[in-house]
Order: sequence, then C-alpha cells, then structure tokens
Amino acid sequence: MKTTLTALLATTLLSAPAFADWLDVEKDELTFGFIKLTDMAPLAIAYENGYFEDEGLFVTLEAQANWKVLLDGVIDGQLDGAHMLAGQPLAATIGFGTEAHIITPFSMDLNGNGITVSNEVWEMMKPNIPTNADGLPQHPISAAAMKPVVEQFRNEGKPFNMGMVFPVSTHNYELRYWLAAGGLHPGYYSPDNISGQINADVLLSVTPPPQMPATLEAGTISGYCVGEPWNQQAVFKGIGVPVITDYELWKNNPEKVFGITAEFAEENPNTTLAIVKALIRAAIWLDENDNANREEAVEILSRSEYVGADEEVIANSMTGTFEYEKGDTREVPDFNVFFRYNATYPFYSDAVWYLTQMRRWGQIADPKPDSWFDEVAKSVYKPEIYLEAARLVIEDGYASEADFPFDSDGYKAPTPAGDIIDGIPFDGRTPNAYLDSLPIGLKGEQKVVGNEVQG
Repeated sequence: MKTTLTALLATTLLSAPAFADWLDVEKDELTFGFIKLTDMAPLAIAYENGYFEDEGLFVTLEAQANWKVLLDGVIDGQLDGAHMLAGQPLAATIGFGTEAHIITPFSMDLNGNGITVSNEVWEMMKPNIPTNADGLPQHPISAAAMKPVVEQFRNEGKPFNMGMVFPVSTHNYELRYWLAAGGLHPGYYSPDNISGQINADVLLSVTPPPQMPATLEAGTISGYCVGEPWNQQAVFKGIGVPVITDYELWKNNPEKVFGITAEFAEENPNTTLAIVKALIRAAIWLDENDNANREEAVEILSRSEYVGADEEVIANSMTGTFEYEKGDTREVPDFNVFFRYNATYPFYSDAVWYLTQMRRWGQIADPKPDSWFDEVAKSVYKPEIYLEAARLVIEDGYASEADFPFDSDGYKAPTPAGDIIDGIPFDGRTPNAYLDSLPIGLKGEQKVVGNEVQG
C-alpha cells in the first residue's frame, strides 16, 4: 500500500505543473472592485480556484454600485484594482472626467455585450427586417430597421431614449456605432455640453447595468446596450428583445480591462505581476477544452456575491448560445471569449479604437495627430507587464509559449471590413484616416461649437 501511494505521488508530481517560488510581493492583502456582469469572471475564478493564493495574494472582491464609484475607489486607494470599462483608464489619463493616470496590464475579455429593444419597438421594427427560410429574422440586424420607428416617435412628439452604462463605456461606443451604421445620429459631446445629445436622433443616457431591465420595463427607455446577463434577463422577463450582439457588430472586439493606478504598478511591481499571473490562469481555465468549464463558471457567477442572477439566465449566453426572441436561440460560441484570440493581451490598437470613438463623438474636442493616439495608448496599455507575467506562467507550467503573442509590436493586424457591421475596416496605426472613413462623426479639423459642427 505504501509503495503504491509513493508511486502515485511520484506520477502526480511528474505530470502536474511545478509550483514556482512566490514572487516577493510588496503588498499581499488586496481589494478589487467589480460590477455585477459575467465578464468579471476572471476575478471570480482566480479567487475561487485559488490562483491568487497560489501567488501569495490574499484578495477580497467587492461589488461596486456603479462605474463612477468603482473608478473613484481605485483612484483614492480604497480599491487596489478593478474590473473596468476599457474607456475608463484612457479617459482618466487624458483628463476626460476624473483625471488620474490609470493603466491596464490585462484585458479581461472579448465580446459579451448586446443591444436590446422593448417589445413595442421590436414589433415596429419587424416589418423592416428580412427573414430566413424558417421565418426567423436575418442577423445581423441593422439599426436602419429602427430608423422608421425613431421617425414615428419624433412625428408623435416623443423622444426616443436608449440606455448605456457610462459615457466612456464600450456599450456607449457600440450603441453609437450601430446607430450611426444604420443612419441614425447618436449625438455629440462638447466641452460645454457633456450630455452627448447634441443633434441626436436617439437620446442616450446612463443606466447602471443591473437596472437596465427594470428601466426598460418602466418605459423610461426604449432600448439599451449592456453586458450579460442583462440582455438575456429581458428575454426571460418577457420585456424586450436583443436585436444584435457585439460579436455581430464587430467580431472579437475588446471589452473590459483590469485597471490599476500607474502609482500602484510602480510601487508594487511584483504584486502587479502576481495579479496578472493569476488572472491569466483564470482566463485559460474559462476557455480551455472548448469552454468545458463554463457550466461550473456559471454556477460560481450566479452566487449573490458575484453577479447574482439565475444560473439559467447566465448560462444562456455564457455556454455558447444566445437567445434573441423567446425561443430563437442561436449558436454563438464566441459570445464570451476570455483567452482565445489573445483576448488577455492589452493591444495598443484596442486603446486607439476607443480613443477614435471619443474623438468621433466630441469627447476629445480637438483634432489630434496619429502620434498622439499612439502615445496615449502606450501610456495606458502595458503589454510589457503582461508578457513578463505570461513568461512566468509558462515557467510555472500552466501555459506554453505559443499561447502568447511575444513577437507582437502591440498592434493587431487591421480588422477587415467583413468583421464590422458597416463594412469599414479599422487599422489602429492610422486613426485619422479611419475617422475620415466614417460617414457620421467628427473628422479632420472639425469640432462642436454650440449645437453646430465647425471646420
């Protein structure tokens, strides 16, 4: 019996990854913030699977009331880091809103959002949407199908309101992108008017993610753009219909990031590496073996301390499908991506896209040269930290060299026209040429003065 156990132990030690020595972390007790969305999953999994502890970190995860509270918590040091909107570190660093130098050494995920409309709006849109042979709507659905609905609202003297989660959220920019691609103007920002509703056909306003379904049901908004599970919640409650996912809008688009202050990273370099190591392992676990761990992840996320929605609702999108109208469930295996396609690498080109959208809609009021976009991206996105952590994960035996883009210059290959709903390609190396190619939005020397675009 003793011999058998010794042999079994020896076999286990040979087949399992070697446990590396802990980094000499500067700070081992940490508090991270998050919003109740399924894409906070890497934090929950790193905690529940013991990956933080493996790095000598004792982490507390705390849900935050909204994105502003979360950002303020990181800036003032109440939080050591957080699950953030990708636009938040960029906006804070350039001084749009709260000013602070926030960086990201880790991208949380790709895709994961949807645009939902009320049942009333859906019924008005349906005559404008072609159908498949099975009678179901053809996807992706263009906002052009909603344009006559918005016009009818206007003719009846009613504003057409939609919700998004924060002015510098992916959701704001994705909703604006979808509307503009369908010929609807989502409105401009200016230094004197930060409502984002200047010259808007559709009025966008902020609603915290978990409150989206209730706000839709109350009739305050006619639709929204949000992450999961709050689109699927509208389906389960029978109050709305998701019309498009962001995967259909822009295939494998970047979503959330993990944000820390530049000061934290400078004062705690080993701690930062240890955090990123744990998050990389969590992302690998979430995607490995063709998403084999997703059902377990759904159970974890459904707990009240994390997302707190029903398992069935979270599973509807997290396990490779997405339900549009009730009963219209389609395969979308890449709706949530946490590690595939280099999802965790903080690409400069992702940062540049967010900056182009800030410029497009007037959050960046004045024109900027291409070099400015590159400089800001490199001041916020930190692939050098990510790759150093990745190298350590490989040395620990949890990943292989081929899993990471060590030869990247930080810019993705241009996104082809076929991967974006309006058929306009994106190259992060030429942001101004990209802005010039978009039919709606600021370009060149243009700026918003009062209610007019000048230049």
